[in-house]
Amino acid sequence: MFKEGYVIRNQNAAHFLTFTVCGWIDIFTRKEYKDILIDSFTYCQSKKGLVLNAYVIMSNHLHLIARAKEDVKLSDIIRDFKAHTHRQMIKIIESDKESRRLWMLHQLKYYASRHSRNENNQIWVHNNHPEELLSTEMGLIKLNYIHENPVRAGYVLQPEHYIYSSASNYICNKGIIDIDFLF
Repeated sequence: MFKEGYVIRNQNAAHFLTFTVCGWIDIFTRKEYKDILIDSFTYCQSKKGLVLNAYVIMSNHLHLIARAKEDVKLSDIIRDFKAHTHRQMIKIIESDKESRRLWMLHQLKYYASRHSRNENNQIWVHNNHPEELLSTEMGLIKLNYIHENPVRAGYVLQPEHYIYSSASNYICNKGIIDIDFLF
């Protein structure tokens, strides 16, 4: 049976993806949570077959352009990435280091209760809104959208000044993690 909507049909094609925190909770305002994502990207690149072309980490969501290497499924990488980052972030949220602990756990428990797949807490929205990049033009539009996101949010004046983005890789040829250039 053919699935409608936003699904990853070609597992090895480049896709624009959005990972959203349930309830748009601003979890990524703290460095330790963003660093979990960066470390997980790096791990998935070296061990799971992730080809990361672009990314940006905003306060409550992230965008990326990515694909899987041959003989690997992008869906599997995404599943493992979200599961791992969920576990790592929950450890911090449950600790005394998180001043918003009680409120966040209440919220995450609420979102988990709305889905049969979860037992305790849910950080990530299940849908990733994948869009296969079918042309160079579409790739450029999504790449610019990703890199302009922190500028539109008022975080920085220039895309390359935002550290949790691949804009500096593209503009200055240097970023906090390595990426594979889209073009």
